[in-house]
Amino acid sequence: MPAHDGAARVADVTKKSAGWRCGLRPGDRLLAINGQPLRDAIDVQIYGGEPRVVLDYEREGESKTCTVRRRYGEPLGISFCEDLFDGPPRVCRNRCTFCFVAQMAPGLRAPLYIKDDDYRLSFLHGNYITLTNLSPADWQRIEEQYLSPLYVSVHATEPDVRVNLMRNPRAGTILEDLQRLVDLGIELHTQAVLVPGLNDGAHLDRTLADLAALYPAVRDLSIVPVGLTQWHDPSLRPYHDAEAAEVLRLLNAWQARLLSDLGVRFVYPSDEWYLRGGVSVPAEEAYDGLLPAMVENGVGLVRRFLNGQARLLRDLANLGEDQTWITGELFAPVLRDVACSFVDQTALEVEVLPVTNRFFGATVTVAGLLTVEDVVGALKDRGTGGAIVLPGEIFRGPEGRSLDGYLPEDVARATDRKVYVIAQHGSSAHFTLSDVVL
Repeated sequence: MPAHDGAARVADVTKKSAGWRCGLRPGDRLLAINGQPLRDAIDVQIYGGEPRVVLDYEREGESKTCTVRRRYGEPLGISFCEDLFDGPPRVCRNRCTFCFVAQMAPGLRAPLYIKDDDYRLSFLHGNYITLTNLSPADWQRIEEQYLSPLYVSVHATEPDVRVNLMRNPRAGTILEDLQRLVDLGIELHTQAVLVPGLNDGAHLDRTLADLAALYPAVRDLSIVPVGLTQWHDPSLRPYHDAEAAEVLRLLNAWQARLLSDLGVRFVYPSDEWYLRGGVSVPAEEAYDGLLPAMVENGVGLVRRFLNGQARLLRDLANLGEDQTWITGELFAPVLRDVACSFVDQTALEVEVLPVTNRFFGATVTVAGLLTVEDVVGALKDRGTGGAIVLPGEIFRGPEGRSLDGYLPEDVARATDRKVYVIAQHGSSAHFTLSDVVL
């Protein structure tokens, strides 16, 4: 990770933008805007919003100043190597037994082990935070700069339950902290990771009632089952399929009640509850217009794929050759249904190959946490031919690499087969197919 030196290192400048007209270029170090020093990209947004903008920057050791008139609504057009200029992200001080980062395999790239709990990244990127490490100065800044919306990991609203889950005595003030943000006019999106026997059942009922009482400031609550790798705390276990179905029934009952009371369902189960419970995912209308914003939390991923599959399937049909579709074990039943219809319409042969996650352990069943080594191993074990179609979620690391550091080209070399990657654009239901060129 690059060293932080208190300056904003420019990564790119959009041509013809205000920043470009001011002379700023990639590699420059932006020092101040309108005389205000910059702590992070939020300050750039706030101080750069004036009609007249003065930029102080440094290029190859030489200090420069320029002034530009910004058109109404025009962004500065500057992106940065990092969003935080004054130091690394605030790290999480909790010791949650279910923390996924604490269960990571050894030997991966360093950023994967950072447990960020930084309210600034919550505002900028929708990262979920716990509110347990906010200082008086942080609260003041949230109020002064009106940093809304924020995304909060609640898990439970009962003080003793949340303290037990997070192993931090400061975790017990969650309702007071949420109310303070509500009083400031901050919009909040919340989540709860459920752990069998710890914060479900009656505890979940309490959490739902407490958070729904804060609607509409608390806009929604996503419910996610605990994810466990082979390095998890031995006292924990995942949900069984029958338990997942029971949780889903409870949440559906709450949705019906809240839809009547609030006009929205408010609580949204992640896809895993439906897939494990053997229940079809709901139509897009059941997400109350929130679907694009919640997909990073595992909510609505399947619905988004089903809504956006038509163009993708046309592209796959145009390949004109037999195919192997790679996926995680959780999504495989849905993809097999799609493949059956595809085969009937195209007469091509398609094998849906769910890959067992040997790297993290068999309890990890999502495609986004598959490694190339596991994918290649599964392909060699099957020994089938045709083109390989890979989900783009596997390659979300730096330079488009997988968790174990490989590129799609490495799959093509290892298997001596054509490889195609499905790319998803933003949070929309828009998928495209790209071929891998060696």
